[in-house]
Amino acid sequence: MSRVAKAPITLPSGIELKVVGGKINIKGPKGNLSLQLHPGITLVQENSEVRVKPANDSHMAMAGTFRALINNLVTGVSVGFEKRLTLVGVGYRAQVQGKTLSLALGFSHPVEYVAPEGITIEAPSQTEVIVKGCDRQRVGQVAAEIRAFRPPEPYKGKGVRYSDEHVARKEAKKA
Repeated sequence: MSRVAKAPITLPSGIELKVVGGKINIKGPKGNLSLQLHPGITLVQENSEVRVKPANDSHMAMAGTFRALINNLVTGVSVGFEKRLTLVGVGYRAQVQGKTLSLALGFSHPVEYVAPEGITIEAPSQTEVIVKGCDRQRVGQVAAEIRAFRPPEPYKGKGVRYSDEHVARKEAKKA
């Protein structure tokens, strides 16, 4: 069996996990999340631990995948996820008004991005954007969509990048 699937998922206090008709519902202080369970996977819940079991040997990899997905759901409803973005460039600014992120990225117009439901966007400074939410996939998707407005370019490094991202710089063309 996969090493990932063998590890139990511990449910923190205040987290409620229910399996109804092949669908996992998890409730916590940060929100509610659900996931459709694969037919070849079963969950065994003992007190505050959940174990993922495959139906047979052909579902070993799927058991590890679902264990990781369920662990992400538990982490999301208890702690939440966040992605930090940094704006690098002269005149590049970010500003949040309600659920709308307004970005000045060197275009002739400001770029407006409306945050989807369940996602909060903050701008603690003009060059920093924080995307928060309980669903890891949606937080990453929103951060990727914001980054796609002006990805970092390799010559000067200007653009929107993840705060932990390293941009490989190229040398300018010589005459």
